[in-house]
Amino acid sequence: MREITTTIDIAASPLEVWEALTDFRHYPEWNPFIREASGEARTGQTLTLRMFPAQGRPMTFRPRVLIADPGIELRWLGRFLLPGVFDGEHRFVLSQKDGVTRVTQSEQFSGLLIPLLGKTIDATTDNFRLLNEALKVRVEDRSTPRTTAP
Repeated sequence: MREITTTIDIAASPLEVWEALTDFRHYPEWNPFIREASGEARTGQTLTLRMFPAQGRPMTFRPRVLIADPGIELRWLGRFLLPGVFDGEHRFVLSQKDGVTRVTQSEQFSGLLIPLLGKTIDATTDNFRLLNEALKVRVEDRSTPRTTAP
């Protein structure tokens, strides 16, 4: 088993972050890693996610949503081919502290291919960071009050 984790603080409420995170239709506008996404962020639903890793070829996964708790956690389980070959349990955990939302994005990988995919898993950490940074920009740009010139 192998796990990677990244975090970022976003100057917005957890529900504002949740809104952007689960607005799959608009992923192509801001998300550099998961550029295409569809489905509903509801427990038991299946999503369709097309990932474009910075290193490598695009991949499409159809994970099942395990947890969709608005403003708190989004978790899904994706599998490559059959269960136990290469499974990934992906999590976004949102927690509020000192007026910001901390987003912890992580994935726990398991399966027979883990020993062969170490470099790919390591590179995924960079893709998570890119997604986190783009999410921060997306949410903070939306939550910043706009002023109009006199």
